Amino acid sequence: MIYKKQTLTQKIPAMALVLFAGMVLGSCSISKTEDPLVAGNVTFEDPFEDTNRVIFAFNEVVDDVVIHPVIEGYRAVVPGPARQGVRNFLRNLKTPVRFANQLLQGDTDGAGNEIFRGVVNTLVGLGGLFDVAGKEGFEYEPEDFGQTLAVWGVDHGPYIVLPVLGPSSLRDYAGYTVDALADPLRWYLYNVDKEDVYYVKIGADYLDLRDSLMDVLKDLEKSSIDYYAAVRSTYFQNRDAMVKDHDPEALATPDIPDYDD
Repeated sequence: MIYKKQTLTQKIPAMALVLFAGMVLGSCSISKTEDPLVAGNVTFEDPFEDTNRVIFAFNEVVDDVVIHPVIEGYRAVVPGPARQGVRNFLRNLKTPVRFANQLLQGDTDGAGNEIFRGVVNTLVGLGGLFDVAGKEGFEYEPEDFGQTLAVWGVDHGPYIVLPVLGPSSLRDYAGYTVDALADPLRWYLYNVDKEDVYYVKIGADYLDLRDSLMDVLKDLEKSSIDYYAAVRSTYFQNRDAMVKDHDPEALATPDIPDYDD
């Protein structure tokens, strides 16, 4: 058990450094050779568009055949208030990660908000099932290491669509990975040989995310001439709003993807 703890502690900083270095180098090299695109006021690159479109089409098939039927079954079995309770609980579990990112971004007010929400929702909200703090005006703010890197001045890098996981940017996927590796809950569960519990939590995160996106993505698909381009534009505009601490819902477009939910 001691050896296992040492291995995790040694690997995490090294992996995070490799991801960050690769992200920065990749972003710099591609931005010199590709013409940028614009979504709203956000500039970005999509140098792998042909490949991305193929994977995007594959993901659409997976959504229609697997993901959406599972979500519809989930909704049929679990009523709306209970699904919201699951979402609240999963958000509460990620309080330490969001708190760390608020501090790294220099947002002390946001960090204080996270502490208050975590304490109140854990103690009064039955472990986070009820967002008691939100009802008192201390609202949930999605924060991740990708946003932290943006605050530090790191560009998006290339737009990437991965099988099943979906669209993001090189910077943001690196940020999600760092968040997952640094999550204290992951450290604890791995060190008490409860990795399976963490995998269940990841699955629940993904199911909740897709549940929150299914309807709005269907609407976006119906109203778009080029669904791929619409999702791409939506992603960058929403990420820009999150980095600036604006409400992504104010854009009336989906938040794609946010693994902090």
